[in-house]
Amino acid sequence: MTVIPAIGTDAVVGTDTEAEILGLYRKHLSKGRATLAELFGSHMEVESRGAWLTTSDGKRFLNAGGYGVFIMGARHQLVVEAVERQLHTHPVATRILLEPTVARAAEALVSVLPPGLDRVHFALSGAEAVETGLKLARAGGHTRTVSMLGGYHGKTLGALSATAKEVYQRPFRPLIPDFLHLPYGDAEVLERELAASPGRVCVILEPVQGEGGVVIPPDGYLRHVERLVREYDGFLILDEVQTGFGRLGRWWGVDHEGVVPDVLLTGKALGGGVVPVSAAVATRQAFRVFDKDPYIHTATFSGQPLAMAAVQGAIRAMREEDLVARARELGARLLSGIAEIARSNLPDQVVDVRGRGLLIGVELVEAGLAGELLIELFNHGVVANHSMIGSAVVRFTPPAILTDREAGILLGSFDKATRALVTGATTMPVSGSAPRKA
Repeated sequence: MTVIPAIGTDAVVGTDTEAEILGLYRKHLSKGRATLAELFGSHMEVESRGAWLTTSDGKRFLNAGGYGVFIMGARHQLVVEAVERQLHTHPVATRILLEPTVARAAEALVSVLPPGLDRVHFALSGAEAVETGLKLARAGGHTRTVSMLGGYHGKTLGALSATAKEVYQRPFRPLIPDFLHLPYGDAEVLERELAASPGRVCVILEPVQGEGGVVIPPDGYLRHVERLVREYDGFLILDEVQTGFGRLGRWWGVDHEGVVPDVLLTGKALGGGVVPVSAAVATRQAFRVFDKDPYIHTATFSGQPLAMAAVQGAIRAMREEDLVARARELGARLLSGIAEIARSNLPDQVVDVRGRGLLIGVELVEAGLAGELLIELFNHGVVANHSMIGSAVVRFTPPAILTDREAGILLGSFDKATRALVTGATTMPVSGSAPRKA
């Protein structure tokens, strides 16, 4: 196992033990989540900084997971400073009076978005942003929604209706009517649906399907979709909750093709990895119903000052450290290295390695192998993620603040993990000690 010594860590290790916390998970949270934790040795994360996680036993792991949240790593100084200042002055607003941090956060966010997207509704989760976009579409008369097979938009009721995954939908049916799922990347099939209901169709999709397994559409697909939506008087929502904010090596995935949707959704990295926050950003025309009635779509914690300080700090950090360009450069290097290692070590087990920027997927021949690879990566000091829709894909979403040395550590750990996987010697990590090999 590759473990980087916890030099200089300021983690505060309390009296909680892994067994006690695991018991509380089973008693009060989720038995299934507890079982998942046991697969990774019941390790307990207690501190994070930059690209590294520290567990209660003092071990450190390179964090190439986090589902896309940590584009600037954990506890970036500029974000933490902005949040701390706000915490000690005015963390939660009344939502009756004018409040400057939400106005400045909206101004900052609009400044890095494609022209024309200048109306902002802040929320806390990506699913809430999705719900906002869907409601804007409905308010404009677009009552039939088309999403894509393999797409992921969240698990609240409207978002789940757009998420084409049987196992997630089945317990909650009937869902919201008039949702249809079409093949991702097939503009001809989409055109038939738009032509059948002109003026009524809302299309929601991702520039790259993250949870679908890092599925990249054909060149020109997004531009083609935008043209068709405009031709048939539809409504276009681009879900950039995972792909946006520098993750794909551009500020937004739509920037790769110069597309401007009616609504763009962002989240995950928007709070700088410090405070949860999301947003739906719309054109003036799409947002007009919200302009007319400020109470038609509200939430108590929408635009709260603490989160708005985080947004401003995150945008400042992205700009001052040129992290969008770094994501593009580092992503190309990691994609090339991961692909080379996978071809060399797992020629018969890997179907494909693909990615854009710092969203990289390794597709294996079956989901079980993906699970084993995740465990082996953990055994060698790296946290990565599975893909909730494309379950045979291991997903890397490392931060753009990785140093060249840390990038080398990631590639070295992937090399060791894949070598161990091919020998068939994978064992479960053991809590409180180095993982053992059979």
